[in-house]
Amino acid sequence: MLDLFRLNSLALTAGDRLVAPLGLTSARWQILGAIVAAERPQPVAWLARDLGANRQNVQRIINDLEREGLVTFAPNPHHKRAQLIVLTDKGKRAFKSAMDLQAPWANDLADGVTVKDIETVHRVILTLRKKLEGNEDDDD
Repeated sequence: MLDLFRLNSLALTAGDRLVAPLGLTSARWQILGAIVAAERPQPVAWLARDLGANRQNVQRIINDLEREGLVTFAPNPHHKRAQLIVLTDKGKRAFKSAMDLQAPWANDLADGVTVKDIETVHRVILTLRKKLEGNEDDDD
């Protein structure tokens, strides 16, 4: 577990350096990614759940993103107080720019690692995540 914690810390630090020129951090990039990955606009609580993150922390970052014009709030027809989070055009451009930087970075990291090993690591990570989430019987 200590190796996983260390890897996570190193990945976040490297991600921060990678997207800093875009005015992003790893946390902001991660939240933009969750918004992009969602099939439709979601409230902060749902984004936090999908990220496995604390709602208050996600709300703070969403507020920062809104102040910078990367996201906007939209009315939620199902809940008056839980507004929906929508990526703006500026937010879409920032996320695309981050992903454009990420592709060669990820390829460099994977250099010398076999596809089979990457697939194995992915399966192990998903299995551990499901167990930690209490969903070990799911077929995701």
